[in-house]
Amino acid sequence: MASTLTSLVAKTMSGTPAPTPTPKLRAAHQGGILEGANPSVYDSQNPIIIFIIQAAIIIIFCRLLHYPLSKIRQPRVIAEIIGGILLGPSVLGRIPHFSDAIFPKASIPTLSLAANLGLVLFLFLVGLEVDLRLLLSNWRVALSVGAAGMALPFGLGCAIAYGLFHHFRTDPDLLPISFGTYMLFVGVATAITAFPVLCRILTELKLLQDHVGVVVLSAGVGNDVVGWILLALCVALVNAGSGITALWVLLTCVAYVLFLIYAVRPALVWILRRTGSIQNGPTQSMVALTLLLTLGSAFFTGIIGVHPIFGAFLVGLICPHDDGFAIKLTEKIEDLVTVFFLPLYFALSGLSTNIGLLDSGITWGYVFGVIAVAFFGKFIGGTIAARLCKLVWRESFTVGVLMSCKGLVELIVLNIGLQAKIISQRTFTIFVVMALVTTFATTPLTTALYPPWYRKKLAAWKRGEIDWDGNSLRQDAHSSDDAGLTISSDKLAATEIRRLLMYLRLESLPSLLTFLSLLGGDRPEGGIRVHPSKKGAGVTEETTPLLPKRPLQVHGLRMLELTERLSSVMKDSEIEEVATTDPVVNSFYSFGQLNNLAVSGEVEIVPEGSYAQTVAQLAAQQASDMVFLPWSESGSLSETGSTTVEHTTHHRHDNGPHSQFISTFLKQAPCHTAVFVNNGFGTLVKGERPGLRRNKSRVSLRSNHGHSSAPVADRGHHIFFPFFGGMDDRTAMRFVLRLARNANVTATILSVDVEQEAQEQGFFSSMKDSLPQELESRVLFDTINTSQPLNDIYNRAISEVGQSTKSSGDLIVLGRGRESKISFKSELQHVLSTAGHTSHAGSDLSQSLGDVAHTLISMEVKASLLVVQAKNGDLNS
Repeated sequence: MASTLTSLVAKTMSGTPAPTPTPKLRAAHQGGILEGANPSVYDSQNPIIIFIIQAAIIIIFCRLLHYPLSKIRQPRVIAEIIGGILLGPSVLGRIPHFSDAIFPKASIPTLSLAANLGLVLFLFLVGLEVDLRLLLSNWRVALSVGAAGMALPFGLGCAIAYGLFHHFRTDPDLLPISFGTYMLFVGVATAITAFPVLCRILTELKLLQDHVGVVVLSAGVGNDVVGWILLALCVALVNAGSGITALWVLLTCVAYVLFLIYAVRPALVWILRRTGSIQNGPTQSMVALTLLLTLGSAFFTGIIGVHPIFGAFLVGLICPHDDGFAIKLTEKIEDLVTVFFLPLYFALSGLSTNIGLLDSGITWGYVFGVIAVAFFGKFIGGTIAARLCKLVWRESFTVGVLMSCKGLVELIVLNIGLQAKIISQRTFTIFVVMALVTTFATTPLTTALYPPWYRKKLAAWKRGEIDWDGNSLRQDAHSSDDAGLTISSDKLAATEIRRLLMYLRLESLPSLLTFLSLLGGDRPEGGIRVHPSKKGAGVTEETTPLLPKRPLQVHGLRMLELTERLSSVMKDSEIEEVATTDPVVNSFYSFGQLNNLAVSGEVEIVPEGSYAQTVAQLAAQQASDMVFLPWSESGSLSETGSTTVEHTTHHRHDNGPHSQFISTFLKQAPCHTAVFVNNGFGTLVKGERPGLRRNKSRVSLRSNHGHSSAPVADRGHHIFFPFFGGMDDRTAMRFVLRLARNANVTATILSVDVEQEAQEQGFFSSMKDSLPQELESRVLFDTINTSQPLNDIYNRAISEVGQSTKSSGDLIVLGRGRESKISFKSELQHVLSTAGHTSHAGSDLSQSLGDVAHTLISMEVKASLLVVQAKNGDLNS
């Protein structure tokens, strides 16, 4: 010790510096690419950079592939499977150094971690999507179709497993397992049905509420649950070291399922009801609680020797579906899972898929054999079971085709088998090709076997309206020979509108309800009520007047957009519950009952491109006399946007999705149609935004106090209708007289004589002469001869409507004028250019509503517009 100190003092005194260690970098260079760093080089200390590159390439690639495939109505899973294969060694992986640069082996664990986390969350969403109430309510058909649709392909899969086991068992990287376990896995892989993809296909083909859709969904739920149980058993057998261990794993799983059902679920439902999450949607805390349950359950099933996805699936199954809770919870987390995480999982599957391994005739023979076993096993089993359930042959064939859909679930099963080293990469590739082919074929085969025209015919045959050859079995209650009727009140009664289909939109609801009040006629005065205990004590109760014997039947249709989200598909599968809680339908229902109308309503969830077809089909199904379509306040079909004060009339009527919807429907309308363009009809006129005010603190604040509106002093509505002639105008005139029955309505019917034919003049005179006496004081017939009809109609309109600022809104009714022989193009340009408006003679507004409507809308007449088109078959009548 003394010698050490002496040496140290001597060195210090002599000034010799002590040796210093070589300096090391305490942190990586922070300049990145500015210091010449290569971001594509994998760094285990900073793996996020290469992960971002991988994720971006995968997501963009899958999105680009989905666009052309969506045009042929293929689900997104097809694009993601193909995208994964193309990114793997089958295609792009053959480019030198591509896989080493983009998907280096050292980075795969990070990518796999993110993908498997997303898979756990997705299986939770799949469990949420499975509504066990559907299985319980249709247990007979679910049991028969599900059992037959699973037993036959399972048996055929076990048969082909013998050849696969003995031919490909020598492939590298396989664990030694028994043939029984291998057979069980192959049987599950050929028998399972992709429930999430199946729901999506049924929704897009509008089969979810069809008898076929109900049968397939019921069987699919049971098939899905049984398939996951068998797969869990297979994984437990592989992971277990002995048979007794596998038995303990199975018993533990059964005990855990019972624990979730009888302990966790009641506690979860109690907490959700206590916090109001079931009624009002999950709070942030409840979302966190549910996700913690999902991860905890996945953890438990993982540590007992079963894959973690089963635990997540079970938590999804026990979540309540009351009041749309499952849908609302899905909306919170679905986008991140389906947009970001799932494509990563498919890319991992693609990296394990190598089409180059299918390099021999015997291998391709097994490819076709596996496809045949998977498809025909499902097809034959499902078809026979559906036929035994008394479905017709075409329905049965469709059930068989739909049950053969594999999709995403098949990829999950195959990846589990590959990770557990049950199957080799070559066998994995064989089954991926099978999943791709069977999923791709589902939509076109279903469309060919069960097209819309056949569904319509079959529904009419089941209702007893037609025989199998299409001949009508009952006489149409409304069919009558109009030729034998004079154009008088008899003709008006024959063309009476008794059934109306109304398209309900939230933004148009106030004006629609106001219009309904006119159609209901005058409300009868209610009698004076007497307390039940005081009746008979010298006090009598005035009776309530009788309601009309045949009130107008109005059916409200509320359409919501079908998006790519799982929650949208879930809404369609639970459409009855969605309809009973929809505020628009409920408001329409209550208002109609209070205004002498027989009302009903429903909600449809369809893609925007199918809106017109949906309305037309429902109108034909309901045998509606007229369809009432409100024009969008924003020009968009979506109801999520809002119309600002600065939103001009021009932009509102620009060519857009709603304008295209109106034009498309008018071309295929099966009955009379009325398009309503609102402009203050029963609604508050949009005013300026609340201004700033100065308070005592000298801070300018916007006033939050709304301006209360006084009761409407004048409940009257004035209607102005210019009559040119033609079937559209004749139908419009009859509808005007129908509205004029309401005591609060007055009407001016103006015959515009521009080379008007004698037949039209005779119709106008007959309607004038046959006007009911009670309408004579409220309806005025007038005639005008003009060579400038648009200009004169505009001048007459501004003198007729918008005169009273206290009224409930005036209305201009127009015929669409498809039969008009008068050309308004040149005058339309002149009138609008004179007023300083830009106009195009062939504009979409003119094509949709006609030139007269284009003129009045562009000139901003202070009244709402109702454009009427007669039934297409009546044009030649």
